[in-house]
Amino acid sequence: MFNPQLLHFRRTFTVSAAAYTNFHENWRFFLAMGHLDEALTLFHTSNIHHTPQTYADFFHACARHGCLSQGQSLHRHMLNIQSQIYFIPSMYVYNHLLNMYAKCGCLEHARKVFDEMPERNIVSWTALISGYTQINRHEEGFAMFSQMLAYCRPNEFAYASVLSCCNHKFGRQVHSHTMKTCFVECTYVANALITMYSKNDDGKSICNNYPHEAWMIFKFLMSRNLVTYNCMIAAFQIRGKWEEANGLFSLMRHNSNIGFDRATLLSIFSSLLTVKDHGNHVSTQCIKYCSQVHCLALKTWFTSEIGVITALAKAYADLGAQISDLYDLFLETAGRRDIVSWTAFITIFAEQDPVKSLLIFSKLCQENCTPDLYTYSIVLKACSNLVTDKHTSVVHSQILKHGFEDDTVLANALIHAYGRSGSVSESKKVFDFMLVKDIVSWNSMIKIYGLNGQPKNVLKCFDQMDINPDSATFVALLSACSHTGMVIKGTMIFETMSKTYGIVPQQDHYACMVDILGRSGRISQAQKLINEMPIEPDSVIWSAMLGACRKHGETKLAKLASKKLQELDPNNSLGYVQMSNIMCSNGTFNKAVDLRTQMNWLGVKKDPGLSWTEIGNQVHEFAAGGLHQP
Repeated sequence: MFNPQLLHFRRTFTVSAAAYTNFHENWRFFLAMGHLDEALTLFHTSNIHHTPQTYADFFHACARHGCLSQGQSLHRHMLNIQSQIYFIPSMYVYNHLLNMYAKCGCLEHARKVFDEMPERNIVSWTALISGYTQINRHEEGFAMFSQMLAYCRPNEFAYASVLSCCNHKFGRQVHSHTMKTCFVECTYVANALITMYSKNDDGKSICNNYPHEAWMIFKFLMSRNLVTYNCMIAAFQIRGKWEEANGLFSLMRHNSNIGFDRATLLSIFSSLLTVKDHGNHVSTQCIKYCSQVHCLALKTWFTSEIGVITALAKAYADLGAQISDLYDLFLETAGRRDIVSWTAFITIFAEQDPVKSLLIFSKLCQENCTPDLYTYSIVLKACSNLVTDKHTSVVHSQILKHGFEDDTVLANALIHAYGRSGSVSESKKVFDFMLVKDIVSWNSMIKIYGLNGQPKNVLKCFDQMDINPDSATFVALLSACSHTGMVIKGTMIFETMSKTYGIVPQQDHYACMVDILGRSGRISQAQKLINEMPIEPDSVIWSAMLGACRKHGETKLAKLASKKLQELDPNNSLGYVQMSNIMCSNGTFNKAVDLRTQMNWLGVKKDPGLSWTEIGNQVHEFAAGGLHQP
């Protein structure tokens, strides 16, 4: 028998099912794309019953995309319906809500949700611990982990979260706990342990530069993955062990079926940044290796990633690659650069070729990419290396245009850049208009007065300081005394530093005093000061002594200074060149030739003296002995 009511029910059910399906299709699309506002509108305008899964999915999407305000909006809605109808969110929903607040860095709300939860599981604890470690509240993160142990057994995610906030002492305690619970063999936990040990040491080991504990975990780990290798390579890179990092990279490629990724290449290129300290021969060898890894990155298309090509350029620059090759790398990144990569290339050229550094900055402005504070600070460094005030004033106008004039760090950089070009009055204007002057501001102004031969203003500026001087202040003061020949005043300042201000003299202060005494011909006093130093004199001190000996014809003491300088800094050409000049002055030309031959045999190169001149709108560079003319 036909029943009209049954037909009406079937039609209603069909329409409701279609609406429910349509809602969830749109819902999943909006969440996946990060369109949280549209998803929230859809949620409030739909006439269907929302399940706990709907709330959990939305909180999860907010956590993934960092959308705190939208998550808070749904949280308020959830609290409202709790008070109106009998709706109690499940632990699953609470965990997603807690995780959202933690991932968005809103730990006060996360802790409130955690405390109000009717029950908690390991996911709840781990989410909160992870939130604390994410914003560097390490002590609270470790305290939560310790508290958790009384309620539930940690899993691999809890261990990994707490290890990221541990120092060496607490890290070893967690390591011991992983051994008791048999999680130490878990690859995920082992990776976290390797990272923890690579960043911390106990300060007692005789091999602190070697990540021994991290290596032992890696060595005895049965199951390794790409992250394991990346963590260990990064550990070697952090400790400056470039040979071990590159050896492990080769082992990973040839003795395992594990490939490499972007993180691997970034660590490899970063590990090469410490090579220059090992001498020219090693740098030349490493340039070849860097080229091989570069080819590998080209074959695997990783050079299409701007971060990889930027790290590669930094490695090449640090190894002493040609400026033209570095500029070619810069050109390869056209159309893919962000402000980080722009700034990286400006930094690379700021020291070696400041003209190109400013050219890149000009291209940045032409492409309507807004420089940030750090970019401007590097550009001003390039300006100071060029010692022309024209470029500094152009950059200064850009800083004013973008509203950065009140930034203390940039103001300090402007003081230095103007002062290096001789525009002391412009430096003083910037200094006077600063809203907040820090110790660097005062030190910079003192240094600029000293560089430009204004000893009265040096002392006046020091007297006007409204904050306590630091070690760098006295380096600037003593350096000014050295350049202006104020021997008595320099000696008084050196004594005042420790007696009045309690600042213990360091290598730089002694170097300035040796220079002050040496320039004025007080060689015996300078030698006495070196002999009575409570610390071993470094290469800068012996360089100052050698310069004084050359000026005043102290050949015997010059030999000692040259020998010490060669022992402390074998790759520094100054000791060889100065001693060679002294020998020539004394007429012992054969000995001078022998010394130059020894210098060439050891691979020690003298950097040519450079000077710059501005013609039109272009700065031209000249090298001593060069034939090129603009």
